[in-house]
Amino acid sequence: MNICGRQEDVKLLKQMGMDAYRFSISWSRILPKGTLEGGINYNGLQYYRNLINTLKENGIEPYVTIFHWDTPQALEDKYGSFRDPRIIKDYTDFARVCFEHFGDKVKHWFTFNEPQNFCSYAYGSGQHAPGRCSPGHKCAIPRGDSLIEPYRVGHNILLAHAEVADLYKKYYKGEDGHIGLAIDSMFYKPYANTFLDEQAKERSIDFCLGWFMEPIYRGEYPFSMRSLLGHRLPYFKDDEKEKLVGSYNMMGLNYYTSLFCEHVDISPEFSPEVNTEDPYATPKFVDHEGNHIGPETGYQWIRSYPQGLKDLLMIIKNKYGNPPIYITENGTADFDDGHLSKKEALDDGLRLDYLQRHIAVVKESIDSGADVRGHFTWSLLDNFEWAKGYTCRFGIVYVDRDNGFKRTMKKSAKWFCDFNNTPRKVINDKHRDLILLNNPALVSSN
Repeated sequence: MNICGRQEDVKLLKQMGMDAYRFSISWSRILPKGTLEGGINYNGLQYYRNLINTLKENGIEPYVTIFHWDTPQALEDKYGSFRDPRIIKDYTDFARVCFEHFGDKVKHWFTFNEPQNFCSYAYGSGQHAPGRCSPGHKCAIPRGDSLIEPYRVGHNILLAHAEVADLYKKYYKGEDGHIGLAIDSMFYKPYANTFLDEQAKERSIDFCLGWFMEPIYRGEYPFSMRSLLGHRLPYFKDDEKEKLVGSYNMMGLNYYTSLFCEHVDISPEFSPEVNTEDPYATPKFVDHEGNHIGPETGYQWIRSYPQGLKDLLMIIKNKYGNPPIYITENGTADFDDGHLSKKEALDDGLRLDYLQRHIAVVKESIDSGADVRGHFTWSLLDNFEWAKGYTCRFGIVYVDRDNGFKRTMKKSAKWFCDFNNTPRKVINDKHRDLILLNNPALVSSN
C-alpha cells in the first residue's frame, strides 16, 4: 500500500466512524536479515511511523500485531526460525525496536496472531509458509514432522511472547500500555448426543483455545494435551512459568465459525497423521443427521454460527479469569475465481447479516459478564488471503484490481457508516469502543 493509498484508506475508516485500526508490522521490513546485527531498515520504520501518525491525526487508535506469520527468510535459512529456541532472542529484539520507535503512540500490542493456526498449517499440514509436513504428505517441504514440529514451534512462540511481555511491562508499558496474544479458535459441538462426542468436543477446544490460553493463565498445557501427546509436548521450566503466567493485560480472539466433532477411539488402527487429529476427534461440517452448524455465508468453510463466539467468550470468562478481550478478527468472504462481478460483490447481504448477528452476540456476552472491549471486522479491504490468494474477498470495501485498485464501499461498509455515526447511549465507558465502533482489521504489511 503506497502513501496515497494509505491516506485514502484512513479516510474511509474515518468516514465509517471507526476510531481504531488493527494492523501488523512486517519483521523483514524492519530487520531485513531478521536480526539487529543485520541492520535496521529506517525506510521501513518511516513507513509505519507515517501510517501511525496519519491514524492518530484522524482520531483513530492503532492496535498493532507484532507477528502475523511473516518470518524473515534469513532466519528460516539460518536455523529453522521458530523450530529453534534462538528465535526467542531475535523476536524479542524485533519487538524492542517496535516499542522504542512506535511505543509513544501505540498503546495496544498483540505479540502473535493466531499461533494455533500458524503452528498447525505451517508445520502440520504444510499449507502455509514455510510449508513443512511429514514425508508422504503433500506440502512444499515434506521433510518435517507433523506430529512434533507444531508443538515445538508453539512452545517457542509462548516463550517468545513471555519474554516480550516481560520486556514491555518493565520498560515500555507505562500507565496505559496493553499487551496480549490474539488467539484463534473455533467452537465445537458434539457430532451426536453422546458422552464420547461431548468429551471429543472438550478435547478439541483444549487443542484449539487451550493450547495457548492455558499456559499464559496457569503455566501449563491443558491436561488432555499432556495426556495424549506425552513426550511430543515440551515442558516449561519454573522460571518460564513465572514469566508466562499473567503475561497479558488484554487478549484477542479471532473467530469465524464452528464445527461438529466425533470421537475417535485410541487404538492401533488409528494413528494421527497431522497434529489436527491429535484430540482423537474428527472435525465435521455436518452432524450425524446431516445438519450444518449454520447457514452459508458466501465462503465454503465459514458457516454463520454466532452462538459459538458467545460460548468461547463464556469459557474465557469462567475458566481463564475473564480478561479484557477484543474480537480481533470476525467476518466472512465471497468466493471469487474471476467470475464474481463487481455488482454482486458490492451487494454483500450475507456478510452484513453475518456481522450483525455476531456483533449482537458480543453484546449478549457483555450482558452475561464477559469483559469484551471491542470488535474488529476482518477485513477493511479485499486482501491477499494467504494460500487462497485473490480467490476470496474478505473486505467490507471492494478493491477493483482491474481499475487501479479503486476502493468502493460494499453494503456492509455503508451499514457501518450509519451504525457508527448514529448517536446512541453509552451504557458503560469500559465498553464504549464496542458500542460505538466495530473496527476493520487489516494486515497492512502486504
